[in-house]
Amino acid sequence: MRIIGNLIWLICGGFISAIEYLIAGVFYCITIIGIPIGLQCFKFASVAIWPFGTKVVSKPDTGIQHVLLNIIWLILGGLGICLTHILLGLILSITIIGLPWGKQHFKLAKLAFTPFSYNID
Repeated sequence: MRIIGNLIWLICGGFISAIEYLIAGVFYCITIIGIPIGLQCFKFASVAIWPFGTKVVSKPDTGIQHVLLNIIWLILGGLGICLTHILLGLILSITIIGLPWGKQHFKLAKLAFTPFSYNID
């Protein structure tokens, strides 16, 4: 079931989300300061391609550096990706059939809003 869900996910916005994360990751990796954010974007792109079977878990201890990275992320593109996930999640949640894929978009929206506060399992 996980494979079928992931394949349908690609049609329901997963491919678009993964492309957004890859483009953001490339732009962040241009500078040395942005490399940690860019690497995080590449991790999120892999989750955006195959979200079923992955868990997003809150980090127990986030320091000031994580707060600063989250603020930089939101200002320089993370808010747009988060809003894309929310919009696609709302559209997919209109029908009962689309609820599982909408739920995955909401999971990724939480991750896109504050990416340095979560781990991916």
